[in-house]
Amino acid sequence: MRKVRVLPMLKIGASMCFLMASCHSKKPQTPSDKKDDQPIIVDVLVAKAQNVNNIVETNGSIIASEFVELHPEVSGRIIYLNIQEGTIVKEGTVLARVNDADLQAQYAKTKVLLDLAVKTEQRLAKLISINGVNQSDYDTALNQVNSLKADLAYTQVLIDKTVIKAPFSGVLGLRQVSPGAYVTSANIIATIQQVNKLKVDFTLPEEYSNSIRKGSSVEIETDVIKHSRCQAVVVAKEPQINLTTRNLKVRALLPACDVNPGTFVKVYINTGSDKNSIMVPTNAIIPDDKNKKLVVIHGGKSQYTNVETGVRKAGVVEITSGLTEGDTVVVEGVLFARPDKPVKIRSVK
Repeated sequence: MRKVRVLPMLKIGASMCFLMASCHSKKPQTPSDKKDDQPIIVDVLVAKAQNVNNIVETNGSIIASEFVELHPEVSGRIIYLNIQEGTIVKEGTVLARVNDADLQAQYAKTKVLLDLAVKTEQRLAKLISINGVNQSDYDTALNQVNSLKADLAYTQVLIDKTVIKAPFSGVLGLRQVSPGAYVTSANIIATIQQVNKLKVDFTLPEEYSNSIRKGSSVEIETDVIKHSRCQAVVVAKEPQINLTTRNLKVRALLPACDVNPGTFVKVYINTGSDKNSIMVPTNAIIPDDKNKKLVVIHGGKSQYTNVETGVRKAGVVEITSGLTEGDTVVVEGVLFARPDKPVKIRSVK
Protein backbone atom coordinates (compact mmCIF):
# COMPACT_ATOMS: atom_id res chain seq x y z
CA MET A 1 0.00 0.00 0.00
CA ARG A 2 1.19 3.51 -0.85
CA LYS A 3 1.97 5.76 2.20
CA VAL A 4 0.68 9.38 2.19
CA ARG A 5 3.02 12.05 3.63
CA VAL A 6 0.98 14.72 5.56
CA LEU A 7 3.76 16.51 7.41
CA PRO A 8 4.33 19.27 4.82
CA MET A 9 0.61 19.93 4.69
CA LEU A 10 0.47 20.32 8.50
CA LYS A 11 3.33 22.80 8.37
CA ILE A 12 1.58 24.86 5.72
CA GLY A 13 -1.66 24.92 7.77
CA ALA A 14 0.14 26.02 10.92
CA SER A 15 1.85 28.82 9.04
CA MET A 16 -1.47 30.06 7.69
CA CYS A 17 -3.03 30.05 11.19
CA PHE A 18 -0.10 32.02 12.58
CA LEU A 19 -0.39 34.62 9.84
CA MET A 20 -4.13 34.97 10.41
CA ALA A 21 -3.63 35.32 14.18
CA SER A 22 -1.02 38.01 13.58
CA CYS A 23 -3.37 39.94 11.32
CA HIS A 24 -6.18 39.83 13.89
CA SER A 25 -3.89 40.90 16.77
CA LYS A 26 -3.25 44.28 15.11
CA LYS A 27 -6.29 46.54 15.74
CA PRO A 28 -7.12 48.93 12.94
CA GLN A 29 -6.81 52.61 13.93
CA THR A 30 -10.32 54.04 14.48
CA PRO A 31 -11.37 57.51 13.25
CA SER A 32 -11.63 58.71 16.88
CA ASP A 33 -8.01 57.72 17.55
CA LYS A 34 -6.90 59.60 14.48
CA LYS A 35 -8.94 62.62 15.63
CA ASP A 36 -7.32 62.59 19.11
CA ASP A 37 -3.87 62.64 17.51
CA GLN A 38 -4.72 65.74 15.49
CA PRO A 39 -3.65 69.03 17.09
CA ILE A 40 -6.33 71.46 18.24
CA ILE A 41 -6.27 74.79 16.43
CA VAL A 42 -6.20 77.67 18.93
CA ASP A 43 -5.55 81.40 19.18
CA VAL A 44 -3.14 82.46 21.90
CA LEU A 45 -1.99 85.48 23.83
CA VAL A 46 1.52 86.00 25.20
CA ALA A 47 1.20 87.11 28.83
CA LYS A 48 2.64 90.56 29.38
CA ALA A 49 2.34 93.00 32.27
CA GLN A 50 0.56 96.24 31.46
CA ASN A 51 -0.50 99.35 33.33
CA VAL A 52 -3.86 98.87 35.06
CA ASN A 53 -5.68 101.69 36.79
CA ASN A 54 -7.73 100.94 39.86
CA ILE A 55 -10.93 102.65 38.68
CA VAL A 56 -13.73 100.24 39.58
CA GLU A 57 -16.98 100.52 37.62
CA THR A 58 -20.26 99.47 39.20
CA ASN A 59 -23.99 100.09 38.80
CA GLY A 60 -26.15 102.37 40.90
CA SER A 61 -29.52 104.12 41.11
CA ILE A 62 -30.46 107.72 41.83
CA ILE A 63 -32.85 108.17 44.75
CA ALA A 64 -34.55 111.24 46.18
CA SER A 65 -33.23 112.80 49.35
CA GLU A 66 -36.65 112.15 50.91
CA PHE A 67 -39.52 110.10 49.49
CA VAL A 68 -42.94 109.36 50.98
CA GLU A 69 -46.13 107.69 49.76
CA LEU A 70 -49.06 109.61 51.21
CA HIS A 71 -51.58 107.22 52.82
CA PRO A 72 -54.64 108.16 54.91
CA GLU A 73 -54.40 106.95 58.48
CA VAL A 74 -58.15 106.35 58.80
CA SER A 75 -60.79 105.02 56.44
CA GLY A 76 -63.45 107.30 55.03
CA ARG A 77 -64.63 109.47 52.15
CA ILE A 78 -62.36 112.23 50.87
CA ILE A 79 -64.03 115.62 51.31
CA TYR A 80 -61.04 117.80 50.41
CA LEU A 81 -58.19 117.18 47.95
CA ASN A 82 -55.40 119.65 47.27
CA ILE A 83 -52.97 117.68 45.10
CA GLN A 84 -51.44 119.96 42.47
CA GLU A 85 -49.43 117.43 40.50
CA GLY A 86 -45.79 118.29 39.92
CA THR A 87 -45.83 121.40 42.11
CA ILE A 88 -43.64 122.22 45.09
CA VAL A 89 -45.42 122.35 48.46
CA LYS A 90 -44.16 123.45 51.85
CA GLU A 91 -44.01 121.30 54.95
CA GLY A 92 -47.34 121.21 56.80
CA THR A 93 -49.51 122.07 53.77
CA VAL A 94 -52.92 120.36 54.02
CA LEU A 95 -53.20 118.04 51.02
CA ALA A 96 -56.38 116.07 51.79
CA ARG A 97 -59.11 115.57 54.38
CA VAL A 98 -61.20 112.51 55.18
CA ASN A 99 -64.80 112.92 56.35
CA ASP A 100 -64.68 113.47 60.14
CA ALA A 101 -68.31 114.46 60.85
CA ASP A 102 -68.86 111.60 63.30
CA LEU A 103 -65.65 112.40 65.17
CA GLN A 104 -66.54 116.09 65.38
CA ALA A 105 -69.94 115.16 66.87
CA GLN A 106 -68.27 112.86 69.37
CA TYR A 107 -65.84 115.64 70.27
CA ALA A 108 -68.66 118.13 70.86
CA LYS A 109 -70.57 115.65 73.03
CA THR A 110 -67.54 114.86 75.16
CA LYS A 111 -66.82 118.57 75.57
CA VAL A 112 -70.33 119.20 76.92
CA LEU A 113 -70.00 116.33 79.39
CA LEU A 114 -66.61 117.63 80.46
CA ASP A 115 -67.96 121.11 81.14
CA LEU A 116 -70.67 119.63 83.32
CA ALA A 117 -68.21 117.39 85.15
CA VAL A 118 -65.90 120.33 85.83
CA LYS A 119 -68.72 122.37 87.37
CA THR A 120 -69.73 119.41 89.55
CA GLU A 121 -66.17 118.92 90.71
CA GLN A 122 -65.86 122.61 91.57
CA ARG A 123 -69.05 122.57 93.72
CA LEU A 124 -67.95 119.46 95.56
CA ALA A 125 -64.53 121.02 96.15
CA LYS A 126 -66.17 123.89 98.03
CA LEU A 127 -68.35 121.53 100.05
CA ILE A 128 -65.52 119.23 101.03
CA SER A 129 -63.62 122.18 102.49
CA ILE A 130 -66.38 122.54 105.10
CA ASN A 131 -66.96 118.77 105.41
CA GLY A 132 -70.27 119.09 103.56
CA VAL A 133 -69.65 116.02 101.34
CA ASN A 134 -67.83 112.69 101.55
CA GLN A 135 -64.32 112.43 100.19
CA SER A 136 -65.34 109.49 98.01
CA ASP A 137 -68.00 111.60 96.23
CA TYR A 138 -65.43 114.26 95.43
CA ASP A 139 -62.93 111.64 94.19
CA THR A 140 -65.60 110.19 91.88
CA ALA A 141 -66.34 113.63 90.44
CA LEU A 142 -62.62 114.37 89.95
CA ASN A 143 -62.09 111.01 88.25
CA GLN A 144 -64.98 111.77 85.88
CA VAL A 145 -63.33 115.05 84.88
CA ASN A 146 -59.99 113.36 84.15
CA SER A 147 -61.66 110.54 82.18
CA LEU A 148 -63.59 112.98 79.98
CA LYS A 149 -60.41 114.99 79.34
CA ALA A 150 -58.72 111.81 78.15
CA ASP A 151 -61.70 110.98 75.90
CA LEU A 152 -61.56 114.49 74.45
CA ALA A 153 -57.83 114.20 73.72
CA TYR A 154 -58.32 110.77 72.10
CA THR A 155 -61.10 112.08 69.84
CA GLN A 156 -58.90 115.02 68.85
CA VAL A 157 -56.13 112.60 67.82
CA LEU A 158 -58.60 110.73 65.59
CA ILE A 159 -59.69 114.01 64.02
CA ASP A 160 -56.07 114.97 63.36
CA LYS A 161 -55.56 111.66 61.56
CA THR A 162 -58.23 112.60 59.03
CA VAL A 163 -56.02 115.46 57.82
CA ILE A 164 -53.16 114.58 55.47
CA LYS A 165 -50.32 117.12 55.47
CA ALA A 166 -47.04 117.39 53.61
CA PRO A 167 -44.40 115.83 55.90
CA PHE A 168 -41.65 117.95 54.33
CA SER A 169 -41.17 120.47 51.54
CA GLY A 170 -40.99 118.71 48.20
CA VAL A 171 -42.51 118.00 44.80
CA LEU A 172 -45.87 116.26 44.56
CA GLY A 173 -46.24 113.27 42.25
CA LEU A 174 -49.27 112.14 40.29
CA ARG A 175 -52.65 112.03 42.05
CA GLN A 176 -53.93 108.49 42.59
CA VAL A 177 -57.49 109.19 43.89
CA SER A 178 -60.37 111.55 43.12
CA PRO A 179 -62.45 113.79 45.42
CA GLY A 180 -65.29 111.84 47.03
CA ALA A 181 -63.48 108.50 46.81
CA TYR A 182 -63.65 106.12 49.77
CA VAL A 183 -60.10 105.37 50.92
CA THR A 184 -58.42 103.15 53.46
CA SER A 185 -54.89 103.09 54.83
CA ALA A 186 -53.90 100.85 51.88
CA ASN A 187 -54.68 103.55 49.31
CA ILE A 188 -51.93 105.85 47.99
CA ILE A 189 -53.16 109.41 47.50
CA ALA A 190 -49.93 110.69 45.92
CA THR A 191 -46.19 110.77 46.45
CA ILE A 192 -43.92 113.57 47.58
CA GLN A 193 -40.18 113.77 46.99
CA GLN A 194 -37.30 116.08 47.76
CA VAL A 195 -35.34 116.42 44.52
CA ASN A 196 -33.19 119.44 45.30
CA LYS A 197 -30.69 117.05 46.88
CA LEU A 198 -30.27 113.61 45.34
CA LYS A 199 -28.54 110.47 46.51
CA VAL A 200 -27.05 107.52 44.66
CA ASP A 201 -27.08 103.95 45.99
CA PHE A 202 -24.60 101.45 44.56
CA THR A 203 -22.97 98.15 45.46
CA LEU A 204 -19.29 97.34 45.62
CA PRO A 205 -17.54 93.91 45.79
CA GLU A 206 -16.38 93.06 49.29
CA GLU A 207 -12.71 93.13 48.29
CA TYR A 208 -13.01 96.91 47.93
CA SER A 209 -14.80 97.49 51.24
CA ASN A 210 -11.72 99.06 52.80
CA SER A 211 -11.05 101.27 49.78
CA ILE A 212 -14.08 103.47 50.26
CA ARG A 213 -15.14 105.39 53.34
CA LYS A 214 -17.26 108.34 54.43
CA GLY A 215 -16.13 111.45 52.58
CA SER A 216 -14.70 109.57 49.58
CA SER A 217 -15.49 110.98 46.13
CA VAL A 218 -17.02 108.96 43.31
CA GLU A 219 -18.02 109.88 39.76
CA ILE A 220 -21.49 109.34 38.27
CA GLU A 221 -22.34 108.87 34.60
CA THR A 222 -25.78 108.30 33.06
CA ASP A 223 -27.07 107.57 29.59
CA VAL A 224 -28.49 111.10 29.54
CA ILE A 225 -25.21 112.84 30.40
CA LYS A 226 -22.67 110.54 28.73
CA HIS A 227 -19.08 111.80 28.57
CA SER A 228 -19.96 114.26 31.35
CA ARG A 229 -19.67 113.01 34.91
CA CYS A 230 -21.04 114.35 38.19
CA GLN A 231 -19.22 114.23 41.49
CA ALA A 232 -20.79 112.52 44.51
CA VAL A 233 -19.57 112.23 48.10
CA VAL A 234 -19.99 109.03 50.11
CA VAL A 235 -22.11 109.66 53.21
CA ALA A 236 -22.59 106.11 54.55
CA LYS A 237 -22.20 102.43 53.84
CA GLU A 238 -23.91 99.34 55.23
CA PRO A 239 -21.97 97.84 58.14
CA GLN A 240 -22.67 94.30 56.89
CA ILE A 241 -21.88 92.77 53.51
CA ASN A 242 -24.78 91.08 51.71
CA LEU A 243 -24.51 87.34 52.44
CA THR A 244 -26.00 86.37 49.07
CA THR A 245 -24.15 88.63 46.64
CA ARG A 246 -21.07 89.37 48.78
CA ASN A 247 -21.44 93.04 47.88
CA LEU A 248 -21.35 96.11 50.08
CA LYS A 249 -24.10 98.73 49.72
CA VAL A 250 -22.90 102.34 49.67
CA ARG A 251 -24.80 105.66 49.58
CA ALA A 252 -23.39 108.92 48.22
CA LEU A 253 -24.80 112.46 48.14
CA LEU A 254 -25.20 114.02 44.70
CA PRO A 255 -25.47 117.79 45.28
CA ALA A 256 -25.63 119.03 41.68
CA CYS A 257 -26.68 116.78 38.81
CA ASP A 258 -29.59 117.14 36.39
CA VAL A 259 -31.08 113.64 36.71
CA ASN A 260 -34.35 112.19 37.98
CA PRO A 261 -34.80 109.81 40.92
CA GLY A 262 -34.75 106.20 39.76
CA THR A 263 -32.22 106.82 36.99
CA PHE A 264 -29.74 104.01 36.32
CA VAL A 265 -26.15 105.25 36.57
CA LYS A 266 -22.59 104.03 36.23
CA VAL A 267 -20.44 104.71 39.29
CA TYR A 268 -16.65 104.99 39.02
CA ILE A 269 -14.56 104.56 42.17
CA ASN A 270 -10.81 105.09 42.42
CA THR A 271 -9.63 102.35 44.79
CA GLY A 272 -5.90 103.17 44.78
CA SER A 273 -2.80 103.84 42.71
CA ASP A 274 -2.16 102.29 39.28
CA LYS A 275 -0.12 99.07 38.97
CA ASN A 276 1.36 96.70 36.39
CA SER A 277 -0.59 93.46 35.99
CA ILE A 278 -1.21 90.67 33.49
CA MET A 279 -4.63 90.98 31.86
CA VAL A 280 -6.36 88.18 29.92
CA PRO A 281 -9.78 88.00 28.22
CA THR A 282 -12.56 86.85 30.52
CA ASN A 283 -13.58 84.08 28.08
CA ALA A 284 -10.16 82.46 28.59
CA ILE A 285 -11.00 81.73 32.25
CA ILE A 286 -12.39 78.26 32.96
CA PRO A 287 -14.45 78.38 36.19
CA ASP A 288 -14.27 75.36 38.49
CA ASP A 289 -15.93 74.38 41.76
CA LYS A 290 -12.95 75.59 43.77
CA ASN A 291 -10.48 77.17 41.34
CA LYS A 292 -10.20 79.21 38.18
CA LYS A 293 -8.07 77.80 35.38
CA LEU A 294 -6.26 78.94 32.26
CA VAL A 295 -4.99 76.81 29.37
CA VAL A 296 -1.29 77.48 28.68
CA ILE A 297 0.98 75.91 26.05
CA HIS A 298 4.27 74.21 26.98
CA GLY A 299 6.25 72.24 24.44
CA GLY A 300 3.47 72.35 21.88
CA LYS A 301 0.96 70.80 24.26
CA SER A 302 -1.85 72.30 26.32
CA GLN A 303 -1.67 72.40 30.11
CA TYR A 304 -4.13 73.59 32.77
CA THR A 305 -2.96 76.00 35.45
CA ASN A 306 -4.82 77.39 38.49
CA VAL A 307 -4.94 81.18 38.69
CA GLU A 308 -6.32 83.89 40.95
CA THR A 309 -8.09 86.94 39.53
CA GLY A 310 -8.30 90.57 40.61
CA VAL A 311 -9.69 93.69 38.96
CA ARG A 312 -12.22 93.16 36.17
CA LYS A 313 -12.48 95.52 33.23
CA ALA A 314 -14.60 95.46 30.10
CA GLY A 315 -13.89 92.02 28.62
CA VAL A 316 -10.63 91.43 30.54
CA VAL A 317 -9.60 90.35 34.02
CA GLU A 318 -6.43 90.78 36.06
CA ILE A 319 -4.39 87.64 36.90
CA THR A 320 -2.79 88.10 40.32
CA SER A 321 -1.10 84.69 40.60
CA GLY A 322 -0.60 81.46 38.65
CA LEU A 323 0.72 83.11 35.47
CA THR A 324 4.07 84.70 34.58
CA GLU A 325 5.15 87.01 31.80
CA GLY A 326 5.94 85.17 28.58
CA ASP A 327 3.46 82.33 29.16
CA THR A 328 1.37 81.44 26.11
CA VAL A 329 -2.31 81.52 27.05
CA VAL A 330 -5.07 80.00 24.93
CA VAL A 331 -7.82 82.56 24.34
CA GLU A 332 -9.77 80.91 21.49
CA GLY A 333 -10.50 77.16 21.36
CA VAL A 334 -10.32 76.83 25.16
CA LEU A 335 -13.21 74.36 25.32
CA PHE A 336 -11.55 71.96 22.84
CA ALA A 337 -8.15 71.84 24.56
CA ARG A 338 -7.25 68.77 26.64
CA PRO A 339 -4.35 68.22 29.06
CA ASP A 340 -1.11 67.06 27.36
CA LYS A 341 -2.68 67.16 23.91
CA PRO A 342 -0.94 68.78 20.93
CA VAL A 343 -2.15 72.16 19.75
CA LYS A 344 -1.59 74.24 16.66
CA ILE A 345 -1.37 78.01 17.01
CA ARG A 346 -3.43 79.81 14.40
CA SER A 347 -2.72 83.35 15.50
CA VAL A 348 -1.24 85.39 18.34
CA LYS A 349 -3.59 88.06 19.68
